[in-house]
Amino acid sequence: MTSIDFYTHVTDRLEVAAKLIVKAVAQHGCVRVLTHDASMTDALDTRLWVDSPTGFIPHCRIDSRLADQTAVWIDHALEHRGRAAVLINLNAAPPPFFSRFERLAEIIGIDDADVAAGRDRFRFYRERGYELRTHNLSERA
Repeated sequence: MTSIDFYTHVTDRLEVAAKLIVKAVAQHGCVRVLTHDASMTDALDTRLWVDSPTGFIPHCRIDSRLADQTAVWIDHALEHRGRAAVLINLNAAPPPFFSRFERLAEIIGIDDADVAAGRDRFRFYRERGYELRTHNLSERA
């Protein structure tokens, strides 16, 4: 069964996603990031190219011809094929393919809409019997 972690009270969701990507690649070898839309996909793509604290992280879009050779896939497409170790969700809804993954990381921001969507996802997973862990990132600041 998929292991699910919620990271809450996040002020910069893309920063947390980048850190989780680095950790997940080191521990599991491959990561899929589901973003909310094309704009968020582009923003995370740019961050992974230029963010010096994490260094360059090789990544591509799910439809790239290099996808099978790349450890990190970033996209807003609601589909997934291929490897399934870690999924990082930045979308407002539960990913339709999340149960294929060993681990799922949900990143919840601080604005009201993101918190409400996060609560809905938490309830969705809990009602289906998944064990959920929460990590309040405001306590680490």
